[in-house]
Amino acid sequence: MSESTTGKVLQIMGAVIDVEFSGGTIPGIFNALKVTNPSINDQEGNLVLEVAQHLGEGVVRTIALDSTEGLHRGAVVTDTGAGLKVPVGDEVLGRAMNLLGDPIDNKPVVESSDEWEIHREAPAFADQDTGTEVLVTGIKVLTSSLLIVRVVKLVSLVVLV
Repeated sequence: MSESTTGKVLQIMGAVIDVEFSGGTIPGIFNALKVTNPSINDQEGNLVLEVAQHLGEGVVRTIALDSTEGLHRGAVVTDTGAGLKVPVGDEVLGRAMNLLGDPIDNKPVVESSDEWEIHREAPAFADQDTGTEVLVTGIKVLTSSLLIVRVVKLVSLVVLV
């Protein structure tokens, strides 16, 4: 890593962390930064920070995406050079993942050939579909409506008696 892609923790205010970069190059807004927080686990770069604001003089304000307890000033921060990415495609259907694309459903890591940044341009208006189609959500509406019918029948029987 070059000197311009590493920085150090300057200030910690809960989930908000200020990071100072030397060398005149700072990461872009929405870039993901990695720092090691020994309180989370013993893996290198286990805490991901997202750049939210440029404060000037080589300092960026970031938002931590995990616990900052145990993090200390002066910890080395590395710029990944890209934003937060998550896997996309058929492999992720039916899976539960966190913001970083890590599985939270006690299943193996998602093996996807494609990853997209979470902050990206919206599709062009010409590419959007305005047609009517059924949106399959997996929510059982029929069960809820049957419950309402049962309650109405029960109330009707109570009123008749």
